[in-house]
Amino acid sequence: MTAQANAAQQDADPLDATYRKVAFRLIPYIFVCYLFNYLDRVNVGFAKLQTLDDLHFSETAYGLGAGIFFLGYIACGVPSNLMLRRVGARRWIAVIMIAWGLLSTSLLLVRDAPTFYVLRLLTGAAEAGFFPGIVLYLTEWFPSVRRGQVMALFMSAIPLSGVLGGPFSGWILSHFAGGQGGFRAWQWLFLLQGLPTIVLGLGVLVLFSDGIDHAPWLSGGEKAAMKQALSDDAKSSPKTVADSFAAVLRNPGVWALGLIYFSIQSGVYAINFWLPSIIKTSGFSDPALVGWLSAIPYLAASIFMIAMGVPRTPAGSAAGTWPFPC
Repeated sequence: MTAQANAAQQDADPLDATYRKVAFRLIPYIFVCYLFNYLDRVNVGFAKLQTLDDLHFSETAYGLGAGIFFLGYIACGVPSNLMLRRVGARRWIAVIMIAWGLLSTSLLLVRDAPTFYVLRLLTGAAEAGFFPGIVLYLTEWFPSVRRGQVMALFMSAIPLSGVLGGPFSGWILSHFAGGQGGFRAWQWLFLLQGLPTIVLGLGVLVLFSDGIDHAPWLSGGEKAAMKQALSDDAKSSPKTVADSFAAVLRNPGVWALGLIYFSIQSGVYAINFWLPSIIKTSGFSDPALVGWLSAIPYLAASIFMIAMGVPRTPAGSAAGTWPFPC
């Protein structure tokens, strides 16, 4: 072994192996859950290819139903995280996923615009706590220096949901064209993409632990070392936490970041909700082909997002092994 390799091995954080173990335990499952979270949120864009004719919806009615989701989402995000703190991440995230899975699946029962609006609003309220809850959950495992890579990994489910979900949605609409089992193809879309979320939610009860102390798959030494790392991280981090929710609302930086995020998401969801329709009106009538074509921008986003999350370390310094460098 060379002197440089010996030096790198000595400089390596002894907790690397522990954090890699935690990452392999949690992140793949969270990734799959978030993939279905995003898929259940935007599959109305593919359902629109048929529902406008079947249910006699106008473009305005569809747009209102697609967007009203976010009123519930905004209203329930903070209360959901407060509830997570009270009952524990394992149980609350499971409840969130089962609830949104049931509501998303229930969209197959829509017969008129008011029902569509109500179900979309309730689905947004149910989903609101998942992403902030997972972010809060990860802070209970990983110190800030390791959290960016973990976040990049599980958030790559957003574009990958388009890469996988587009062709899958197109296949469902094509395979069930004309209707089977008393359901139209768009109803099969909500059924086949909603039910897995319920199953995944039940799996959370088995695979998740409420923090380091409740993880039977970690040794006593691993738990103590991770808790010490989190304690050291808290001591070294700037004390920027506001003392009240009102103080957060008075912070101009919060509003500036909110405006930036609103602007980004306005463009993102315009693509999510209308891209299949745009492709169809461009002359591609086969739903399966529409699904494959819609995956192209998401594939580019997936590659870029994962590449941006790759750790960049100075020459000669130790680094973990991607994709779980933790």
